[in-house]
Amino acid sequence: MADVHVLLDEWIANVTDDELLTELKAMKEAGDENAITDAFFQDLEFGTAGLRGTLGAGTNRMNIYTVGRATQGFAEYLVKNFENPTVAIARDSRNNGELFVKTAAAIFAANGVTAKLYPKISPVPTLSWAVRDLACSGGVCVTASHNPAQYNGYKAYGPDGCQIASEVADAISAAIAGVDMWNGIKSMDFDEAVAAGKIEWIGDDCLERYYDAVVDKSVCNLTEEESASAPLKLVYTPLNGTGLIPVTTVLNKVGITDITVVPEQKDPDGDFPTCPYPNPEIRQAMQKGIDLCQEVHPDLLLATDPDADRVGVACQDGDDYTLLTGNEMGVLLLDYICKMRAARGEDLSRKVAVTTIVSSAMVDALADEYGFELRRCLTGFKYIGDIITSLSDAGEVDRFIFGFEESYGYLSGDHVRDKDAVNASMLICQMAQYYKLQDKNLVEAMHDLYEKYGYYHNKTVSLSYPGADGAAKMAGIMAALRAEAPAEIAGSKVEAVLDYKDGVNGLPRANVIEFDLEGGNKAIVRPSGTEPKIKLYIFAKGADAQAADALIAAIEESGRELLS
Repeated sequence: MADVHVLLDEWIANVTDDELLTELKAMKEAGDENAITDAFFQDLEFGTAGLRGTLGAGTNRMNIYTVGRATQGFAEYLVKNFENPTVAIARDSRNNGELFVKTAAAIFAANGVTAKLYPKISPVPTLSWAVRDLACSGGVCVTASHNPAQYNGYKAYGPDGCQIASEVADAISAAIAGVDMWNGIKSMDFDEAVAAGKIEWIGDDCLERYYDAVVDKSVCNLTEEESASAPLKLVYTPLNGTGLIPVTTVLNKVGITDITVVPEQKDPDGDFPTCPYPNPEIRQAMQKGIDLCQEVHPDLLLATDPDADRVGVACQDGDDYTLLTGNEMGVLLLDYICKMRAARGEDLSRKVAVTTIVSSAMVDALADEYGFELRRCLTGFKYIGDIITSLSDAGEVDRFIFGFEESYGYLSGDHVRDKDAVNASMLICQMAQYYKLQDKNLVEAMHDLYEKYGYYHNKTVSLSYPGADGAAKMAGIMAALRAEAPAEIAGSKVEAVLDYKDGVNGLPRANVIEFDLEGGNKAIVRPSGTEPKIKLYIFAKGADAQAADALIAAIEESGRELLS
């Protein structure tokens, strides 16, 4: 990278966007070294998750120039590798989403890649669907998932509807590196590209086919009489994102109509005014929904994140509402799917379920119980998607029954190759009806599974390391752990250290270190690929909930010291 001040002057000389130019000039006038360094110390990294960063001016920011350069590189890759290439494009409710979509579409069009755009905001799973449904060469979804409002991102997809693999990301990154930010990007007028047929709008028929595919994944065995005797009452929040129409449409199609939507979080709003961190994993984002539940008294609260690929659930537990974790919901759904399929007489021994190396060990107990094959992959739903694709290529896609990751992502079919909160919302509500007939809610159903299989508890701790100094500190922490692994964590002996940088159990190489502790507990350390964070995943099994939680707390305390 060039000197940050040289880059700042270069951007001031070349930027034509008034808002970004004003920001750059103010940065220079203020002489804020930290702000200048953070904006220019690196290029936003393009990887298997595409781009993600805060909005603003600079090489380390999401703006029309960094999006444009990435799109030029992606376009060159598509033109080189596909005949008559096409790309599907979607966006969620985030700020500058429409601007980035139109910027990207005009660049694809100028490079000979026909762009097919959803005309309105649309969830991640509908983008994955469109790539395959419309036989596209690739896809882009402009989203930053559940990050705070100042973020946006650019997810890239391959022709299989899955986020791009590492080798494709490397090829696109190489193409991006060769693109001159100011003179190397081809573009054309957006409206002219539409008139010329180089940009096309995706029709409602594509969405209808997606809805039908989701409904087809229902495993509900309840009769009409049973469903009528246990009507589900739901409070739902799309967290100011894209989920409202697709989630309610699918739920209505399967007969779930008593839905009260949280009014403050109903409409799309990229500022996310009621929850600065629109993540259904955290209570703050769910609080408006919980408050409404205290008035409405539903069977459950359902929340989808802004791009509707993740879903969170809360149920009444005494006088309060308890949030189910991603691991708990994954276990509940897999157990429910197996129950329903077994009741239909299906042979589960040839079925495949997929989860990640950082997801609950209780899944192994379910595999022993039902006899399905369990596969574990690296963190990131693209790896689950890769396994679905490999099954499809072998003519065995019918073997796949469910995939999940601990960060609230679930998928029960092959209709898309990414996590799908619309699909998961349907399954969760139907599962809630199934348990309602037994006078249980989902929190109570999870308690029963703990009693049966053991108290497998998990916790994910995210530690932030912002800015240039933070990036260096993260690298130093991982290097130190590799150079000298701890002999014990929380007083428990470290029995084994698995370093995934060289690959483990046939998995791709990854910047992940696993510490296996005595008693079957463990801690896994992984830098986030999209945020300046290190994540600590903690796994503990206790004789009861209190014992498991005590182990979790002790491992967390030691882990925080290791990562400080």
